Amino acid sequence: MIQKLMEKKTLRSDLLLILTSAIWGFAFVAQLVGMDHIGPYLYNGIRFALGSLSLIPLIFFFGKYKKGKKETSSLGRKGILLAGAGTGTVLFLGASLQQVGLQYTTAGKAGFITGLYVILVPILGIALRHKTGVPTWIGALFAAAGLYLISVKGGFQIGRGDLLILACSLFFAMHVLAIDHFSRKIDPLILSAIQFAVCSLYSLAVAIFREPIILDDIFKAAIPILYGGLGSVGIAYTLQVVAQKDAPPAHSAIIMSLESVFAVIGGIIFLAEGMSLRGYIGCGLMLAGMLASQWDVIFRKPVKKMKKIQISAQK
Repeated sequence: MIQKLMEKKTLRSDLLLILTSAIWGFAFVAQLVGMDHIGPYLYNGIRFALGSLSLIPLIFFFGKYKKGKKETSSLGRKGILLAGAGTGTVLFLGASLQQVGLQYTTAGKAGFITGLYVILVPILGIALRHKTGVPTWIGALFAAAGLYLISVKGGFQIGRGDLLILACSLFFAMHVLAIDHFSRKIDPLILSAIQFAVCSLYSLAVAIFREPIILDDIFKAAIPILYGGLGSVGIAYTLQVVAQKDAPPAHSAIIMSLESVFAVIGGIIFLAEGMSLRGYIGCGLMLAGMLASQWDVIFRKPVKKMKKIQISAQK
């Protein structure tokens, strides 16, 4: 009876994580459609503001924001704000590169290239004296081969958009490592709310100087903005938190990589995007690389630390 109950909870968690990945994958479509009406920085500014605001009720709902609680105040109020500002700055750089890069590439390709942060995180972790096993290097080779097939054109030139998305993936990897460090001292929901607010402020500041801000255009982009802010940040983040209460970290690591697949599906269904056979083979190699990089996670005993690293970098 207990085993059946545990299996039921695990199945429910897996389904929630698949839904989360789908929301994040289709968010690439929303990001592209939103830029039909407004600039990339204005879009990010508004959606991250909505995302930050949407987390405030969750902070109170989960009972995390309590004065004097050690988990939320071990760094002190100033330390929390500095941590949020730092992670928010890195997030702004990654999100900006991604949003601008989406103007020059497809949602499907952007989803797979962004997903490289799954592999880049342990590689960058070497500088922090984190151990990086053979599966990660094998995954990196598969991913590099896949990236070559879908991005590199004749004359060994990589498309401008793909290069920007690749750079964004690097910043997202740095962001995940920063979140992993600070989430040990600050409640993740509070940290996320602050960093999303910081990212929003940076984005809006750039938008004021670089992009036209027309209220009518913002209303035209309302649905993509709401999806990007409330959907991929508020709803998906909540589903992730709920699901990981009963899901082993290994499940989370694997299912999160499906975000790339949903990005391709979304591009095909909603934007009529297509790829050559070479491109689809490249996507397959990149997905194989992401899964290979998690090989040791799948077949070893899960560690609590893995949960902390599952915080979304993009979304």
